[in-house]
Amino acid sequence: MKKSLSILMLVITTWSFAQQGKLRKVATVGFLNVENLWDTIKSADYIDGTKDIKNPAFHRSIPLDSIKFLESEKYEGVWNDESLKGKKAVRYQSGAEEFTPSSGKNYNTKVYRQKLANEAKVISELGAQYTKTAPAVVGLIEVENRQVIEDLVKHPTLAKYDYGIVHYNSYDYRGIDVALIYQKKRFKVTNSLKKELKVFNEQGKREYTRDILVVSGLLDNEKITVFMNHWPSRRGGEAASLPKRIAAAQLLKKQMDSVRAEDPTVKLFAMGDFNDDPVSSSLKNHLKAQANSKDLSEATPYLNLMYPLYKKGVASLAYQDAPNLFDQIIVSQNVTSKEVTKEYSVYKAEVFAPPYLVNKEGNYRGYPFRSWNGDQFTGGYSDHFPAFVVLQKEP
Repeated sequence: MKKSLSILMLVITTWSFAQQGKLRKVATVGFLNVENLWDTIKSADYIDGTKDIKNPAFHRSIPLDSIKFLESEKYEGVWNDESLKGKKAVRYQSGAEEFTPSSGKNYNTKVYRQKLANEAKVISELGAQYTKTAPAVVGLIEVENRQVIEDLVKHPTLAKYDYGIVHYNSYDYRGIDVALIYQKKRFKVTNSLKKELKVFNEQGKREYTRDILVVSGLLDNEKITVFMNHWPSRRGGEAASLPKRIAAAQLLKKQMDSVRAEDPTVKLFAMGDFNDDPVSSSLKNHLKAQANSKDLSEATPYLNLMYPLYKKGVASLAYQDAPNLFDQIIVSQNVTSKEVTKEYSVYKAEVFAPPYLVNKEGNYRGYPFRSWNGDQFTGGYSDHFPAFVVLQKEP
């Protein structure tokens, strides 16, 4: 599997760099799959529908032994925020037992702290070879709850960057979510929401999966909106599961089109684990993400920054020796420019695969150095390589 390997300079200086004699201001926007970042506590989701939907207490994670102290009702309806307004209910997740000290994984405090340290290291280095600092905006995939994100941003490796958090619990069947963290001094959140993705199995039964997280704000005083994605997996086969990812593509396109229609000047970034390659029908035909900036138009305004890497054989993961580039960043046309101007535009997009993120031996040589081999903690980082885009403009 071909990889994009980098050795980084861990020097924190300014946000600017010189290229061809010109001083540029730069910012990194990126994301990573943290491969099951769970705390060690056996928990469930508690929904208090008497609170405002945007209040973190509306839908939060609680220890199982706390349930008896909370008011709740037996609930057998549809699991979504609108249906649960005014109700108080407990939702049990299938992953609640797996990441605990009593499970086969022996997931204890020591392992949890190592996971936090590993993910914090990766985040701090995303794009640093270009910007000499940590990314301004970072998406997270496979987080259990808000608490693990709070623990992550408080880790000594990241604490100095003062990251804020945007997170909403989803009704995903395993209990994992997407989230966004951001340097408060560089990005100001103006609005955030989650968009429910409705997908069904072949028998027509609802399958609960991750929401699309939509976060709008000002990046160094420029309007941007970020769409964090973790689309349904290929469980059951690529072809059989494709309709679920097509539904995700249609929902994402609807949200992106809506933001553009309201304000065409907003710069859009859709990123995450799409569980499809850039050439897959979901991305190519339904999101209509273009491979080349020459093909951008009012009707097709979205550019897949990872397509050129895909054509070169770069991958972000592999399964049974088949490389895939599921981790992608897609931007709106107004983030592209042939010249450096006073507004941010794309300088470079990469799959981040420094040597320490790559398996160096055995059957999985060249694969991402993942955290788990079955129930055994490897000390690794993730089963996906992260991705990022560096933006540049005149200071």
